[in-house]
Amino acid sequence: MRYLGGFTLLLCYSCPTLAFDVLRDYSGQNFFNGWDFYGYWDNLTLAPTGDVWWLNQSAATAQNLAYINSAGNAIIKVDNTTNVTQNDKRNSVRITTHDLYDYGSLWIIDALHIPYGCSVWPAFWSKGPLWPNDGEIDIIESINLNPNNQMALHTTAGCLKDGSAAQTGRNAGLDCGTGSGCVVVENQPNSYESGFAAAGGGVWATQFDVTGIYIWFWSRANIPASISQSTSTSSIDISDFGTPSASYPVNPQCNLTEFFTSQQLVIDITLCGDWAGVPAIYGPQCGSMGPTGDCYMDNVVGPGSPKYDNAYFEVRYVRTYTTTVAGGGSSAQPTTTVSGSRTIASASTTPNPTASSDGKNGSTTLNNTSAAARSVVLYWVFYFAMSCLSAGLLV
Repeated sequence: MRYLGGFTLLLCYSCPTLAFDVLRDYSGQNFFNGWDFYGYWDNLTLAPTGDVWWLNQSAATAQNLAYINSAGNAIIKVDNTTNVTQNDKRNSVRITTHDLYDYGSLWIIDALHIPYGCSVWPAFWSKGPLWPNDGEIDIIESINLNPNNQMALHTTAGCLKDGSAAQTGRNAGLDCGTGSGCVVVENQPNSYESGFAAAGGGVWATQFDVTGIYIWFWSRANIPASISQSTSTSSIDISDFGTPSASYPVNPQCNLTEFFTSQQLVIDITLCGDWAGVPAIYGPQCGSMGPTGDCYMDNVVGPGSPKYDNAYFEVRYVRTYTTTVAGGGSSAQPTTTVSGSRTIASASTTPNPTASSDGKNGSTTLNNTSAAARSVVLYWVFYFAMSCLSAGLLV
């Protein structure tokens, strides 16, 4: 299995002919074009729920919680100016892309600052239309005063991560169907908390492919040339990405295409909730910093500053890409299939085309059918060849 995982990884990011063309560039004054603002309280982080109201776009803009700063970067933040009374929630922001991105996609986020502090729970992640059944990929996610970012997949029951897959991060759970998911903790420095901004920020790249899901992180000084020299319109060859921080190759214990459909990207900040606010987690990290040892009472209630002065994203851009074949142009044009007011993915690349929508109309599914099909064929050809070698049928 170790060799199989290594080959799958090689197939995904070391092939010199694999490149990606830009689909969407979210940056500058147009950054917030193409995102939906949630506009409701955090009813998603279970019990206890996150102690925020995610504002709609007009309210978030009016309260200066979502804006473009003088450097042209997007700011997404928690309210740090209001004195919140007990039993109320603090205002924050959650945004979700209109578009859904299918297999054969690459997503890159370049950030200068990510939120941190006691009670703070930020995330940059993806979800399928029918959440959580259609899968979730956590790219940036951590809490409180953790020094390291964590990455994870969340699926329905039956998906196990290959624990031997080549990666630089540390496995902290292999069952993707559990509540915490199959977690990989980042080992590289400056992936979260104050160290991230002090190092000039950094970049995450996520490859969403039928052969696996791979997440890379680079602090500012280590960003590969393919990304640092890219523009909003240039293609990217990922052959210089190196070993991912987190690797989730397809394996006999988890065929990812059975658990993931096309994905929307999400940026949000919640407070407390069923991770940052759990007493057994919050207490050791932050209980000594408040009089009650209670996440909500110590932080959300009362003045917002200085507690939430660092609870903000500063994002240079989010870019999404689709696979191409070097020298031959795009292997497939982005495809949109519209049925009534809903948009569905092409059945040839989406494993569950009958999945229902989460109620957000107008979404567009961007996919790359022929590249995905080639990846599937190559993967299974190699898998059967290795099986024959193991059985002594090939010499």
